[in-house]
Amino acid sequence: MIGQHHAKRALELAATGDHHLLFYGPPGTGKTMLASRLPEILPPLTNSEALQVAAVHSVAGKGLRTNIYSRPFQSPHHSALAAALVGGGSTPRPGEISLAHCGVLFLDELPEFSRSVLEVLREPLESGEIMISRVAAQTRYPANFQLIAAMNPCPCGYLGTQRCLCTPDQIGRYRNKISGPLIDRIDLQVQVTAIENHQLLNQQASKHQAGDSNHQIQQRVGSARKRQIDRQGKINAQLSSLELRQVCPLDSEQHQLMDRAIDRFALSTRGFYRVLRVARSIADLAGREKPDLAHYQEALSYRPTVAAQQKL
Repeated sequence: MIGQHHAKRALELAATGDHHLLFYGPPGTGKTMLASRLPEILPPLTNSEALQVAAVHSVAGKGLRTNIYSRPFQSPHHSALAAALVGGGSTPRPGEISLAHCGVLFLDELPEFSRSVLEVLREPLESGEIMISRVAAQTRYPANFQLIAAMNPCPCGYLGTQRCLCTPDQIGRYRNKISGPLIDRIDLQVQVTAIENHQLLNQQASKHQAGDSNHQIQQRVGSARKRQIDRQGKINAQLSSLELRQVCPLDSEQHQLMDRAIDRFALSTRGFYRVLRVARSIADLAGREKPDLAHYQEALSYRPTVAAQQKL
């Protein structure tokens, strides 16, 4: 059950700091269910955000949303073309990326998307907006979304078991659909493990396995986000490298840990600062003024999953 607990913890952290998240594991482990739960633990849209979202949906011809304060949740099929995500047409309209503005873009079966489709995500993940170019003009739409993705370890999903018949070449092609720069932009990478039969029976027999309600988690997330706004005027995912050095001052022991992590996990500069942002969110959930060593260790535990699997 370590994998399931780790996944739920990562989901709460993702909501706390607006971090991008990837669930990795075999079919039937609840990856999609966990992802669909994220909007329920995120705080409602502010008035300003609700107006922005309403404007985007109006331009896209979607009309008025049922609950204007709920976070958007867009889940395009893996057969979608790049134009469906980015938007387009003779009169450019927003695509799935912009429709997820101030909310969640969920990509299930991530490697099943074409690589060209996945690569268009890199610009909005960095800038929070997307530009559609036409001969006559260029149109810029907001695209400040939170990316949640899910993937299997191999095409069939059952790598490491007798059920898997995938060849090394098939596995390599499957994983290589996701570029290193895209993976590097995902703050939390979590392996979700299968539940054994006896664990499933024990869960059904116990009355105390439900865990915290969405409302309880949303309250914790809201409190942690308030700490961020009061301290720095923005959510942790939006912190610059300079701001991170101010809110995540490393003492000598923490500095040594991060030095070792850079070598062990081959952290890029982007990856290094993403670890700091996650550690800052962990500390905010704990109500701490600054991250301690355990917070950096936990933040690092969310980085190597996919990179390590790709070396198998």
